[in-house]
Amino acid sequence: MKLTRLAFVAASALSVASCTQTAQVSASKVQLQSTARSIVGTSLIGARGKTARDQEKIDDTVAGLCGARAWTVEECAAHDEAR
Repeated sequence: MKLTRLAFVAASALSVASCTQTAQVSASKVQLQSTARSIVGTSLIGARGKTARDQEKIDDTVAGLCGARAWTVEECAAHDEAR
Protein backbone atom coordinates (compact mmCIF):
# COMPACT_ATOMS: atom_id res chain seq x y z
CA MET A 1 0.00 0.00 0.00
CA LYS A 2 2.80 2.42 0.93
CA LEU A 3 4.65 1.55 -2.28
CA THR A 4 1.54 2.37 -4.32
CA ARG A 5 1.18 5.74 -2.60
CA LEU A 6 4.84 6.51 -3.15
CA ALA A 7 4.55 5.64 -6.84
CA PHE A 8 1.43 7.79 -7.17
CA VAL A 9 3.08 10.77 -5.44
CA ALA A 10 6.21 10.40 -7.58
CA ALA A 11 4.18 10.17 -10.79
CA SER A 12 2.12 13.22 -9.79
CA ALA A 13 5.22 15.23 -8.93
CA LEU A 14 6.86 14.38 -12.25
CA SER A 15 3.69 15.24 -14.13
CA VAL A 16 3.35 18.62 -12.43
CA ALA A 17 7.04 19.38 -12.93
CA SER A 18 6.92 18.57 -16.63
CA CYS A 19 3.78 20.64 -17.21
CA THR A 20 5.04 23.73 -15.43
CA GLN A 21 8.39 24.07 -17.14
CA THR A 22 8.61 26.44 -20.05
CA ALA A 23 11.24 26.54 -22.71
CA GLN A 24 13.27 29.71 -23.00
CA VAL A 25 12.75 31.58 -26.22
CA SER A 26 15.18 34.04 -27.68
CA ALA A 27 13.54 37.19 -28.98
CA SER A 28 15.89 40.01 -29.75
CA LYS A 29 14.85 43.63 -30.01
CA VAL A 30 15.51 43.55 -33.75
CA GLN A 31 13.24 40.52 -34.23
CA LEU A 32 10.44 42.14 -32.23
CA GLN A 33 10.72 45.39 -34.18
CA SER A 34 10.73 43.49 -37.47
CA THR A 35 7.60 41.59 -36.48
CA ALA A 36 5.82 44.75 -35.37
CA ARG A 37 6.72 46.51 -38.61
CA SER A 38 5.44 43.62 -40.72
CA ILE A 39 2.09 43.50 -38.90
CA VAL A 40 1.34 47.17 -39.54
CA GLY A 41 0.51 46.68 -43.19
CA THR A 42 -2.14 44.08 -42.44
CA SER A 43 -3.92 46.12 -39.79
CA LEU A 44 -4.51 49.04 -42.11
CA ILE A 45 -5.88 47.29 -45.18
CA GLY A 46 -8.19 49.67 -46.99
CA ALA A 47 -7.22 52.77 -44.98
CA ARG A 48 -6.16 55.45 -47.41
CA GLY A 49 -6.40 58.53 -45.21
CA LYS A 50 -9.21 59.96 -47.33
CA THR A 51 -11.71 59.98 -44.47
CA ALA A 52 -11.35 61.08 -40.88
CA ARG A 53 -11.85 57.48 -39.70
CA ASP A 54 -9.06 56.24 -42.00
CA GLN A 55 -6.74 58.94 -40.72
CA GLU A 56 -7.53 58.01 -37.11
CA LYS A 57 -6.61 54.37 -37.84
CA ILE A 58 -3.33 55.47 -39.37
CA ASP A 59 -2.52 57.88 -36.53
CA ASP A 60 -3.33 55.28 -33.85
CA THR A 61 -1.10 52.73 -35.55
CA VAL A 62 1.75 55.20 -35.98
CA ALA A 63 1.46 56.33 -32.36
CA GLY A 64 1.70 52.72 -31.19
CA LEU A 65 4.72 52.01 -33.38
CA CYS A 66 6.48 55.15 -32.29
CA GLY A 67 5.68 54.44 -28.64
CA ALA A 68 7.01 50.89 -28.96
CA ARG A 69 10.07 52.22 -30.78
CA ALA A 70 9.44 49.94 -33.73
CA TRP A 71 9.89 52.97 -35.97
CA THR A 72 12.88 55.22 -35.84
CA VAL A 73 12.66 58.77 -34.50
CA GLU A 74 13.06 60.05 -38.05
CA GLU A 75 10.13 57.95 -39.34
CA CYS A 76 7.90 59.19 -36.53
CA ALA A 77 8.91 62.79 -37.19
CA ALA A 78 8.24 62.37 -40.91
CA HIS A 79 4.70 61.17 -40.17
CA ASP A 80 4.10 64.10 -37.83
CA GLU A 81 5.32 66.55 -40.47
CA ALA A 82 3.11 64.98 -43.14
CA ARG A 83 0.03 65.44 -41.01
